[in-house]
Order: sequence, then C-alpha cells, then structure tokens
Amino acid sequence: MQALKNKIFAMAKEVSPNQIKWRRRLHQYPELSNQEFQTTKFIKETLQSYGVKNLKLKSRTGAVALVNETKKFAVAIRADIDALPILEKTTVPFKSKNAGVMHACGHDMHAAIVMGTAVILNSIKKELPGCVKFIFQPAEEMPPGGAEVLIKEGVLKNPDVKMIFGHHVDPSLETGKIGLRDGPTMASVTDFDITIYGKGSHAAKPHLGVDAIAAAAELVNSMQKIVSREIDPLNPIVITFGIIEGGRARNIIADQVLLKGTARTLSPESLKQISKLIKRTTDGICHARGASYKLNILAEYPVLSNHASANRIYHDVYSAAFGKNKIAEVPQSMGGEDFAYYLQKIPGAMCRLGIKNKKFGSDKPWHSADFMSDEESIYYGTVLFCLSVLEYFSQYSR
Repeated sequence: MQALKNKIFAMAKEVSPNQIKWRRRLHQYPELSNQEFQTTKFIKETLQSYGVKNLKLKSRTGAVALVNETKKFAVAIRADIDALPILEKTTVPFKSKNAGVMHACGHDMHAAIVMGTAVILNSIKKELPGCVKFIFQPAEEMPPGGAEVLIKEGVLKNPDVKMIFGHHVDPSLETGKIGLRDGPTMASVTDFDITIYGKGSHAAKPHLGVDAIAAAAELVNSMQKIVSREIDPLNPIVITFGIIEGGRARNIIADQVLLKGTARTLSPESLKQISKLIKRTTDGICHARGASYKLNILAEYPVLSNHASANRIYHDVYSAAFGKNKIAEVPQSMGGEDFAYYLQKIPGAMCRLGIKNKKFGSDKPWHSADFMSDEESIYYGTVLFCLSVLEYFSQYSR
C-alpha cells in the first residue's frame, strides 16, 4: 500500500503542470449554468485522450467518467463546472475571454483537480478493487441546480456508489490546508420569486390604483418578522431580497413588481417552515393592500450535512500525508451547495481546500470580481482525492 501511495505522490507532481493548463483553459472560457457546452467537451476530450471512459448522459451539459466500470461497487468524486455572471477584474494572462462571465467561485479549480485525479486513478486501475465515478456537474450556481438532475439520471447507480467525496476551494484557508466539519455545515437554500400585481394610475391619484411598489416595500419589511418572530432563535434563518424590479415612470403608480429572494437556514426543521411562512406573509400583505401575487419557489436545496465516516477518511489520509497541523475545523456557513443532494442519498463529505496566498492575491472572497486561486493547491487536492479513494477501498474490501 505504501508503494502505491508513493506512486500517487509522484504522479500528482507529474500531472500537476497539465492540470494548471487545464484550469487556465477553463478559467479563460467560463460558461454559465446549463450552458457549459465547451467546458463539457473539453473535459470529455481531455479524459478520453488519457483512456478514461465517459458515460453518455441525457443532460445537455456535464460529464461522468468511469474507471473500472465492470466492478460491483463504486466510490464517486464530484466537481462542479459552471461559472458566474461576473465581469472579471483580475489581471492574470488567462483572464476570462467571455465578457461578463467568470469562474469566481473556483469551479475551474474543482474540475482540473478531479480531471487529474481521474488520470492518476485510471493509470493504477488494476490495483483498485472497485469502480471510481468522476461527476462533473453542471449548474451548481443556478437553481434548481444540477445535482438533483444527475441523481435522477442515475449517476449514483450501475454500479452503486457507496460514498461520495467533494471539495470546495476556500480563500480563508492557507494553501496546503484543508477544512473539515461533521454534520450540518452549509445552509439549505430556498430561492423564490414573488410577482406583485397592482393597478396603475396617475401618481396624483393613488386612490384610483393599487400601488405594487408600496405593497412590495411592506412585504420586504414584513419578511424580516419571519426571521425575528416566527422561527426558533436557536435555529436562525436569513431572508434576503437581491433584486426588486418594477415601475415605468416616477409619476405612474406601478402595477407590477418582481422580487427575487433567497432564504437560508442550517436547520432542517426551519427549512420545512420557510416556504409556508413566505406564502402566508405574501398572501396577507397583498390581500391587505388589494393586490394579487404569484409566488414561485425555484429551489429548496437541503442542508449540507457531512458524514463523519467520510470526513474521517479525509482526516486520516491528509494528516498522514501532510501533518495534522494542516487540518482545520471550518465554521458553519449560510452559503448553500447542491452537493447536499448527494449526501441525502449516500454517505460522503465536502471538505474545504485552502487556496489563500496573498502573494498571488488569492485571498479575495467567493463571487467577487477579483477572486483568484493559488494553483499550488491543485496538487494537494489531487493527492487528497486519490488517497481518500484508496483508503475507502481498503476499508470497504476488507
């Protein structure tokens, strides 16, 4: 086993320069959720050039690659591949060439790391007792997300996946470190749109109309009463409206307003209440103001709750490889991740991969226009995944 581990360290060093090239190619040509056509093509063609087999999917974007497909059981590794509608402000030579689209959350890093992991494990597949599935998932950033779609398509079946590993780059952790947490780690996400329908009239005669803007303003304020008065304060939630659109002129009572919001909680119990309370509050405000409305719940991602068994594998292999001082306990986050859907089906965990390096400017927050990753972390992430697969097979096949 130690000889095989040493081989993985050497191969990870060897493939790392190619992974950096792949990452920069992906970063330069980012694509939005469900539009990852060239990204998908690049991933599949690159893996095929190394002899890694790709599955055929019904989904228009995304890829699933296999090593040892004939084995009776599998372990999976997931990467997300979509980018964000952000105009990049970095000055790197591989800056985005797709105006207004940017890999500002590190999905280019995720894909390159998992691609390299696939190449390495494929080269030693005869020494693996099981199948490894590499899931390159589209649309993590856009509700309802790509995870549930791929699960329904059967990516966790044939052969059945027994455990799934995921990761997310983290600009708050130094390069070379990983972050772990058992149990609820990232929040559920309830994304919703509310369209309020009023009645237009002249601004000088508001009594002849129904002011959709006034109703919307009252609704935004009332929603915060859900947070402070309707939910157990020991299981807090956050409700945020990021977009309000409505009105045509300053002297016209607006007849329609669109609100786009999101609600987050780390409590499965609170998640069950959120949609009902949003509907009840909207119904009450609109009825009181003589308006009507349409409520559209776009997504309800579950709480991401890591399994201790998967985190234990992460911890053991990484501490043995790089030292216990390279592992941190990460705090809970109100950010959401549709990796949570996989964890509802099978054991697994999402770890944080440190990318912080002020020398390279890789200390900026996710979803910012100057977000950047330290490419040295690609090596650490690749070693982590390869060793975790080996450790899982070692435990499972005993």
